[in-house]
Amino acid sequence: MTALPAPTAHCRNHERFDPVCFTCKEYYREQLGELSGPRSAPLGSGTRTTDHVHDADQAEYFDSVVRNSEGPADHSEWSVSGPGPVPDQPHAMDYGRYFDVAAMLDGTLPEPPRPSYGVRTDQHALFYAGEVNSLFGDPESGKSWLALSAARELLGEYGDGSVLVVDMDHNGPAATVSRLLALGASTAALADRERFLYVEPDDRRHLVAVVADMKLWRPDIAIVDSLGEMLPLFGSSSNSADEYTTAHSAVLKPLAKSGAAVLVIDHLAKGAESRKLGQSGTTAKRRAIGGVSLRVTVKDAFAPGQGGSAWLTVNKDRHGGVRQHCPPAREPVAGRFELKPSTIDGVLEPIIHAPADTDRAPSFTISGEDSGNLEADVDGLDALTPPPSSKRDVQTRMNWGGTRASNALAAWRERNADA
Repeated sequence: MTALPAPTAHCRNHERFDPVCFTCKEYYREQLGELSGPRSAPLGSGTRTTDHVHDADQAEYFDSVVRNSEGPADHSEWSVSGPGPVPDQPHAMDYGRYFDVAAMLDGTLPEPPRPSYGVRTDQHALFYAGEVNSLFGDPESGKSWLALSAARELLGEYGDGSVLVVDMDHNGPAATVSRLLALGASTAALADRERFLYVEPDDRRHLVAVVADMKLWRPDIAIVDSLGEMLPLFGSSSNSADEYTTAHSAVLKPLAKSGAAVLVIDHLAKGAESRKLGQSGTTAKRRAIGGVSLRVTVKDAFAPGQGGSAWLTVNKDRHGGVRQHCPPAREPVAGRFELKPSTIDGVLEPIIHAPADTDRAPSFTISGEDSGNLEADVDGLDALTPPPSSKRDVQTRMNWGGTRASNALAAWRERNADA
């Protein structure tokens, strides 16, 4: 077999190299296979001609260059003097850096994550532990109530867990604690600093310090209310993917890594078309969701002491643990959240109703302004006492947008005129 060419001056500049590097193989291809006539190539300080290689031998010779370029593993017979850097120390392979496919195939890896909190009436849950979950919708649609009802599962008389509330919207500790008590949280749990913490961060440094504390405190649920107020602390815009990612990595991701089910409250986009897609601002918000993202759309307006209800639909479910228990749809109904007045004065019973197969997603336009479920809207007006008197009356009592109220009222009047 023809001996391999010696390393060229080009090769000697490599930090680590085989007898003929890929760049040099290209050079030898030109020398041996593509050009005719004698050629020369640098060999250190000398030259090497190829005119002794006959045309019939060129292919075999080139193959030997390409196929037999392993060389000594430690390159001990090569000189490393010259302008190139000193080779690194031998590197030890660490397979711990890589996913263990063998363990997966042996069936020893854990099952995909399943939702743990926000339990529905069918015992299936909505929110994933150790992931960032999102609740978004219009103002007063029940987002905060839903997040706090999930927290109440851990803070009730028979609960066993810890909850952090990061109040960026400045609702205040009195309002937050009052809501939790109204939902049935235990006063003993709320007073226990090993079970419940409330914080209203003053600035970015304060918030980052709280996140660092959670590595030790390790909450089961961490509520961040709201994302729109958190981003400005980092000089970030909801419309910038890079800026959002920076804030996400500083707060939400570390909270999830502490093991918490992070429940982030956000708002809908304002544009009629944009809001059909989901949250306001950059699509990086949606990409960063590791758990579930739920759209919250009011059904019955929430009023103090009187409760209310809202539809929940799945905008994103990375692991599929929520979607698999919902009626099939592009954005399926995940349930209906209801605050039901209790016989005990001031206490509200939170219920997350499992979806029925016939449930359909509500409107995703501004304030529900469509008539996609006109018959159901007319049934709703039939149930009003006293009967609806005007479009404004319908808007006020049903919390509907103008178009939906107008269409429903017209259909209701037509139905009752025929009766």
